[in-house]
Amino acid sequence: MEQKHKLYVGNLNYDTTEEELKNLFSEKGIETISVVLITDKYTGRPKGFGFVEVQSEAVLQQAVDALNGQELNGRKLTVNKANPPRERTGHSGFKDRGGFGGGRKGGFNRDRRSRY
Repeated sequence: MEQKHKLYVGNLNYDTTEEELKNLFSEKGIETISVVLITDKYTGRPKGFGFVEVQSEAVLQQAVDALNGQELNGRKLTVNKANPPRERTGHSGFKDRGGFGGGRKGGFNRDRRSRY
């Protein structure tokens, strides 16, 4: 499988579009493969960060050097190499625990001798 070279781009103005981000990279001579801005899955509003895929590790480093701290739409960008995605584990956050993590909601509080 081919290794992907992805950049994390943070501190984006919420009005920034994928096209504007792609143009910024292009102005610096950096060719992008894909540009994705992350949005909230419930509201559809931007979260203020995104990911840009580039051709190689050398281009990735060139982009970090050229664009980290660069201003776009009134905000200084944070640009660095993206961490690989974390493995999803289910609701409780633990792979070895199935189901829902348990807890004490609705239980009896022995210290106060009352329900909470």
